[in-house]
Amino acid sequence: MDDLDKYIQKRKARDPLFAEGYDSGYQEFLIGVLLKEARESAGVTQEELATAIHTKKSVISRLENQASDARVSTLRKVAQALGKELVIELRQPGSKSKRRKATRKRMAPA
Repeated sequence: MDDLDKYIQKRKARDPLFAEGYDSGYQEFLIGVLLKEARESAGVTQEELATAIHTKKSVISRLENQASDARVSTLRKVAQALGKELVIELRQPGSKSKRRKATRKRMAPA
């Protein structure tokens, strides 16, 4: 566990409001990261993706940067346009995704 993980765990333990905001904010951030990764790995620009789902480039940009208000129907269209399947999962609180650390470490500055 690195220093950031230790800090987050300590802060979450002493501040329930921080814990709630951190967890929900992280999930919203992660959705945008996943969308951008999928688009880039498909070799598609934001403009091309927007055209494919009949929307504007700004909508794609907003999804990638702040996916908190994304509609499921829009996410499904994006997934289909990129040759992916949208999967939504309900989990027990506190269960962690394996992807979480991999994504954060990949995005960490070198």
